[in-house]
Amino acid sequence: MAEPQDRSPEITAQVTEENVRTIADLERAAIRRRTLTERVSDGFTRIMGSLLFLCLHVLGLLAWFAVNLRFFPGIRPFDPFPFGILTLIVSTEGVLLAIFVLISQNRMTRQSNQRAHLNLQISLLAEQEITKLLQEVRHLGERLGVGESGDEEGERLSQRTHLETLAEKLEKSLPGE
Repeated sequence: MAEPQDRSPEITAQVTEENVRTIADLERAAIRRRTLTERVSDGFTRIMGSLLFLCLHVLGLLAWFAVNLRFFPGIRPFDPFPFGILTLIVSTEGVLLAIFVLISQNRMTRQSNQRAHLNLQISLLAEQEITKLLQEVRHLGERLGVGESGDEEGERLSQRTHLETLAEKLEKSLPGE
């Protein structure tokens, strides 16, 4: 008679695949929910945060300096030193870039907070399920007469966790800012 094959890796792979698909779906939904402003901001920060943009910027600045410092005879400078027009352009660009980055960061922070809340909900549900399971196992052990009556840790873990008390202790224990 052939021994049954262990299907745990297959089942684990299937569950993992479903979880990855769920997470990908959540990410796609978050991307679709972005406002027009957030989409534009994300696009600008993606472009401005690229190596190509940096290289084009450096080349543009070098060309600006070369023309306006008279490195090319025959080309009349249009923004002589101290480069007032260039200063205006770069300052404006810096302000706009900062705004775009802040808009994108605000969206990412909101999304991160939503993930943290989801993670907390899942953790709380898992804690409640495990507590209930421990209670049932202890009860079953008592009925069968196989449970240890002096198991303080098992008794403590099978009690409901009081989140408010835990949060207060954590807040008191963590160093202040």
